Amino acid sequence: MRLYVVQHGDALTKDVDPERRLSDQGRADITRLAAWLVTNDVTVSRICHSGKTRARQTAELLGSVLETGGEISPADGLGPNDPPEVFLKRLQNVDEDTLIASHLPFVARVLSQAITGSPDQQLVEFGPGSIAVVERDRSGAWQLICFACPGFF
Repeated sequence: MRLYVVQHGDALTKDVDPERRLSDQGRADITRLAAWLVTNDVTVSRICHSGKTRARQTAELLGSVLETGGEISPADGLGPNDPPEVFLKRLQNVDEDTLIASHLPFVARVLSQAITGSPDQQLVEFGPGSIAVVERDRSGAWQLICFACPGFF
């Protein structure tokens, strides 16, 4: 199983837009990420997001070009400060490749929890529009496959 962990694209500030929609730069970065994923033949069975507008818009932009076997939907446990252990435990019996669109610090903490067993060891520097790809083997161990940020794709 592969898990694609995406930090939402750049968003407008709360004083400009209380809903924090994606900025023009954020939409452009996520559109480039989507094209990069398609170029690399990525398909996912499901796309989940935190429910916040910027994460939902990120998921919808990615879902509009990726082939998914299911719908794009909000999921509990993907909020900025949610415990990554709980989310990863819910994935134990999931075999389908999944993409999540979420926020800092959750994306960094879930990656760290998967790889090291601790949410507090920062492995990469997430920024708006970044993606980490991890793969779980048959033994349940996770391995970092790829990390990329908007300047790369």
